[in-house]
Amino acid sequence: MKNKLNAFSLFFLAGFLLAFSGRAQEKKTLFIILDGIQRELLLKNPTPHLDQVMAEGGYYPAHVGGMRGGYSETPTVSAVGYNSLLTGVWVNKHNVRGNSIRRPNYHYWTIFRHFKEDYPHKTTAVYSTWLDNRTKLVGENLEATGRLQLDYHFDGLEVDTLGIPHDEQSDYIREIDQQVAAYAAKDIREKGPDLIWVYLQHTDDMGHRYGASPQMDSAIQEADRQVGLIWSAIREREKNYGEDWLLLITTDHGRGEGGFHHGGQTEEERATWIVSNKALNEIASQTPGIVDLFPTMAHHMHLSIPKNQAMEVDGVSLLGEAHASHLSGSLSGKDLSLHWKSYGSGKTGRVWITPTNQFRYGNSDLYRLLGEVRLDKESANFDLQVVPDNLKVVLELPTGFVNVWVKNTD
Repeated sequence: MKNKLNAFSLFFLAGFLLAFSGRAQEKKTLFIILDGIQRELLLKNPTPHLDQVMAEGGYYPAHVGGMRGGYSETPTVSAVGYNSLLTGVWVNKHNVRGNSIRRPNYHYWTIFRHFKEDYPHKTTAVYSTWLDNRTKLVGENLEATGRLQLDYHFDGLEVDTLGIPHDEQSDYIREIDQQVAAYAAKDIREKGPDLIWVYLQHTDDMGHRYGASPQMDSAIQEADRQVGLIWSAIREREKNYGEDWLLLITTDHGRGEGGFHHGGQTEEERATWIVSNKALNEIASQTPGIVDLFPTMAHHMHLSIPKNQAMEVDGVSLLGEAHASHLSGSLSGKDLSLHWKSYGSGKTGRVWITPTNQFRYGNSDLYRLLGEVRLDKESANFDLQVVPDNLKVVLELPTGFVNVWVKNTD
């Protein structure tokens, strides 16, 4: 009888394991912003934990700042960069122009709002050294964000001057970062939220205070150790629960001469980077923008973003098959000329235009279909028959969209 029970138990266990291995893995996404770390210092410093993440995916030079000198030129300022990541659009749309976060345009939804719209019973979390990330950028419990609620958060320590006294050297920010990272790692192990944002600040403080310096090097190495806490928790979740985690780590801006300041449009201030635990597609080799992380996360989490909202997103997914990116255009009289970067061959896209921008007010734009294009041709020209002043142009891809705004030069 004992042998029969053992045989039955083994049979049951084998069936359970087979069923577990055959089902789709639960998707989880975590993105980390390490504030203000320029590329050359990240690469110069020993970062063994980031190296572990890169070994599973990769390291990719990236950029912020939108179209330099163009309609989407975006200040290389912290909150501006965060919101470009959260919404997938540049400042001409999301309207966060500085760290005061005065008038965000919440019609451009954050990744958190889209996620909760699709998966109301799944969980979200923000662990941050800056309270405004949750209360103003994500906009928790605001009427303008549909009273969006996060499931977990750990933030606001920087306003607790009694519990964490402030000092001129910003040691208190280093302490807060450590608490934020440790709390996030604990919650990941115990609760495994489905969509997570971790924000750590101390590196930016050291850059402003000391520039490229031993102090900045030390802060980068400490940030790497904090990433290590979180990465270890993710690995445990993957091992114990068979989950499929996407980890994206980036920075919000580079730094100007000497490594002190940022906000402008120099190459050094625009230059950022992305570290991922998954290998990214060919678009990632073209110096992707911070706006590309939004559709990348949406792709991993299988979000069904409505077409009118997806047509506004300025980024393209860095996961899955790459079709096209870097759409640009010019409008001279009735002649519209478009160019893009293509990947692969044999695929077609469709070009849509509208002369209005009602989306910014929460309304819909009426698009007109101009026609189909061969993506591998990488260009197309259209005679519009009329002379519009401005156009929003969208290239619909086999999956996703890319868009550009054009102004008539005649």
